[in-house]
Amino acid sequence: MKKIKLKKKNRSTTSYRWLQRHLNDTYVIKSKTEGFRSRSSYKLIEIEKKFKILSKSKNILDLGCAPGGWLQVARIFCPKDSNILGIDRIKIEKIEKVNFIEKDIFDEDILQIIKTNFNCKVDIVMSDMSPNSSGNKSVDHLRIISLVERVLEISKKILKPEGFLISKIFQGGAQGELIDSMRNELNNIKYFKPKSSRKESAETYLVAKKN
Repeated sequence: MKKIKLKKKNRSTTSYRWLQRHLNDTYVIKSKTEGFRSRSSYKLIEIEKKFKILSKSKNILDLGCAPGGWLQVARIFCPKDSNILGIDRIKIEKIEKVNFIEKDIFDEDILQIIKTNFNCKVDIVMSDMSPNSSGNKSVDHLRIISLVERVLEISKKILKPEGFLISKIFQGGAQGELIDSMRNELNNIKYFKPKSSRKESAETYLVAKKN
């Protein structure tokens, strides 16, 4: 595969290196070839191949779904008559047979809105959200913890017994406290780092079942 070389122009060294790496990323190139909206689609594909969750689920909620890569994967692996809903404050392009709501997951009315789109509790709540980077690892870690806590809070209300939570998390100091709090609602909590996740990234994924 021929590497793409950029002219640095007025870019900072950091942004130049990031863009150079991104454009030559195997999964970025693969996603464009195979029609996925993001390289993160392959992370969910790996999760599904390992845990076989999507293929058995008919009601799926994707929190923070933009640009829609995980929704595309859910549409492929879930049964044809599945009800798939994505929520994000950033509008995404339409995906056939997938519902989308432009909404912030921290809005007070989010639970009611979710419930109106499902006639029962859901089989899967999934989230691949990341906070905007502040450049401070401690601050960024607390932000991702806040996101996961919100996902967990929504899961408590909307996830059916024996349903699954799939959520991104970054390794860090506050992670242990979060896992302890999750054990009250979830069991069989497992960590999984897909091969498509960059090696230098601290991200990993939690896969857990509701009690």
